[in-house]
Amino acid sequence: MSNSLPYVTSPGNIEKALNAIKSAAVPDKVTQDFVKTILKIKGGSGDQMTSLLKKLGFSETNGTPTERYKKFRNPTTSGRAMAEAIRHAYAPLFEHNEYVFELSDEDVLGLIVEITGQAHDAGPVKLTLTCFKNLKAFADFSKAASPEPVDVAVQSETDPTDVGSRFNESQAGMSPESFGLNLGYTININLPATDDVKVFDAIFKSIKRNLMSKDDA
Repeated sequence: MSNSLPYVTSPGNIEKALNAIKSAAVPDKVTQDFVKTILKIKGGSGDQMTSLLKKLGFSETNGTPTERYKKFRNPTTSGRAMAEAIRHAYAPLFEHNEYVFELSDEDVLGLIVEITGQAHDAGPVKLTLTCFKNLKAFADFSKAASPEPVDVAVQSETDPTDVGSRFNESQAGMSPESFGLNLGYTININLPATDDVKVFDAIFKSIKRNLMSKDDA
């Protein structure tokens, strides 16, 4: 395909492989032997599944399981991890419509046709749609779309009590503005671990709106 979107020729193996990943211990490497023996996806289908797991960001190029792989096995983060994996593997779809996971099958098929340049009834197009749907069944996009709480610690560089001690009796009735008083702040931001640039956009827009307002200067 001119603009490749991942698929396997036996989409039914996706559910089988993902359920097996949840129940099996995390391997040192996600190899073809692991997929064929432990996940029980045999033959050429096992080779395709090994490649698909890499494209989903479940394993590094050398086969090492990623944090996303481990989060997918955790029931509390599984849906979010899969949503992030789909956004990563099917990025061209999300570039066309960030809510592609809400579209009908017909509309998703249309985007696949548009991106790949293939006929709507071409085998790879149909397989891509089926794989996308099978993966989506394991995903929770509502959590993936919500930014994690941002830990913002504000620490004043000037001790207000120290400033107050410098005022003499003649200055006590004057406003801070008359002295040109400026307070400096250090803002430490712990950003969430995500590949979704929209999360970062939302965070920095919130910071600009709430912490960088001229009224607060």
